[in-house]
Amino acid sequence: MYLIAFPLLLIPFVLYNMMAFLLDMDFGTLLFAVPLLSGRSMAVSAGDLLVLFGIVLLYIEILKATRMSSRAIIDHVLSFVLFIAMVIEFIAVPRAATSTFLMLIALSFVDVIGGFTVTIRTAQRDIALDREHMVPHA
Repeated sequence: MYLIAFPLLLIPFVLYNMMAFLLDMDFGTLLFAVPLLSGRSMAVSAGDLLVLFGIVLLYIEILKATRMSSRAIIDHVLSFVLFIAMVIEFIAVPRAATSTFLMLIALSFVDVIGGFTVTIRTAQRDIALDREHMVPHA
C-alpha cells in the first residue's frame, strides 16, 4: 500500500483549513437534508460531513496500524506530529476554535493512541508466537 506512511487524517485537516481560510465557509452551513421515516429530516452541515469523512479515514488508519513494517513507525510519528499541529492551531488560531475542529482533534488523538496500541499489541503477539515455535538446539 503506497499510503502506509501518510497520515490520512491530514486530508480532513487540510480540507478544514481550505474551507475556513480560503472559502470563508461557516461549518454550520446546511449542505443537504436527509428525509427520515418519522416525517422529519436530518440536516447535514459542512462540519458534520467533514467529521464523518474523518471517521471513515480513522478506520483506515487503524487498519494500517495492524501492518508491521518500518514505515508503520514513520506513520505513527507523522500522526503524532499532525495531532500536535492541530492542537496548536486550535489554541492559537481563532478560526480553528470550533466544535468541528475539536472533533477532528479527537479523531487524531484516537488515531495516535490507537495506532500505538495496535502496534504494541501486534508486536507482543508476534513475540509470543515466536517463543512458542522456538526449538531448542541439540
